[in-house]
Amino acid sequence: MITCQFEDGGKGYLRHVTVDNIVLDKNEKKILLVRRGPHFSHPHKLAMPGGYLNRDETIQAAAKREVLEETGYLIELSEIFCIVDNPHRKGEDRQNITFINLAKVLKKVGEYDHEIEEIEWYDLDKIPSEKEFAFDHYETIQKYLKYRKKSFSLPFLKSN
Repeated sequence: MITCQFEDGGKGYLRHVTVDNIVLDKNEKKILLVRRGPHFSHPHKLAMPGGYLNRDETIQAAAKREVLEETGYLIELSEIFCIVDNPHRKGEDRQNITFINLAKVLKKVGEYDHEIEEIEWYDLDKIPSEKEFAFDHYETIQKYLKYRKKSFSLPFLKSN
């Protein structure tokens, strides 16, 4: 939680806004995952590329920036898959409000940054086990796989 003091002297407890991205290859058969670096929360665990929204940044701009920083890939966003507002998310020590986006990779233009140990493409039918993942990202990917089999209205709210 972020503690803020406002102009009128009042205090407020604000939540972080984050973006995570389900990044697929051009054939939509593989998902791009990152392995978190040793100096960050959940070291060596897999995650969807993502991070915090910067001030004066849109959800779309943050999604594209985070994927580029963490993977070196440019992406095309299609839609918001879900919004997560669960105050008790697995693996979190604070309440983040997360916009999870669907995206397709366009092209590789750089390398991954210092936050990431490695990046890897995984076949959607061969996702590693839940114990390999940071946060609730495994659960989100499983929900996406269900969506591929039988679509439902997007975005959906994931409160618990």
